[in-house]
Amino acid sequence: MSIFAKLITLFRGTAHEAGAAVVDANALRILDQEIRDADAALGRARDDLATLVAKRRMLEKELQNLGDQATRYEGSARAALDKGDEALALEVAQRISELETEVGLKTPQLAEMRAAEARMHETIAQTQQKVETLRREIDVVKVNDSVQRAQAAVASRGAGAQASLGSAADSLKRIKERQAIQDEKFKAAAELEDRRTGADLDAKLKAAGILPGHASASDVLARLKAPKDEPLQIEAPRLQIESQPVPVERGEKG
Repeated sequence: MSIFAKLITLFRGTAHEAGAAVVDANALRILDQEIRDADAALGRARDDLATLVAKRRMLEKELQNLGDQATRYEGSARAALDKGDEALALEVAQRISELETEVGLKTPQLAEMRAAEARMHETIAQTQQKVETLRREIDVVKVNDSVQRAQAAVASRGAGAQASLGSAADSLKRIKERQAIQDEKFKAAAELEDRRTGADLDAKLKAAGILPGHASASDVLARLKAPKDEPLQIEAPRLQIESQPVPVERGEKG
């Protein structure tokens, strides 16, 4: 294959891909137009069917008239025979023959028209059903297409939102970590201050009931259970007073 032929093939392939892309991008519009074309074709078919029905009814009436004429002429022919006018009876019989011939020619036409009418009714009904089915499928496709476009829009926005939420979560985590560190610093400073002043040791002694002036719950309960006529003995804290020599005043010697 020559280079020129390959270029032509490449051009044809590119044109086909471009055309397919255009068709895919406008698939719903094309389907809508095809549905409109099918509806128009069904409209024309219904018009043709209405015309056929009208002609069939006209032919039926014509055959009915021919049959009525033949029946009347038969009565006239018998009346002519009864009067002995055989020539007139023969003329009437000739007319009856023509009418029967015409009826014989048009009766098959009526049968064909009825058969064609039945076929058209069936074809139109089937086509209408197919069009309605296709229209419902197109409606479903349109809804799915709208939903997918909405999902794509939400997904694109959601990606940015997720990134923002992730960044906000990281910032919140760092803030909580800084606050936790600051709380621990405050606690450590308070503990160091209690150790420096001895407050931590006093708290331990008070909890153990050893700190002077502290009455435990059991001591208070025992005091409340004591009889009312007996004075409660509340031990006062003992004070240790160191004995010091008392100075003795000496009188002045005269």
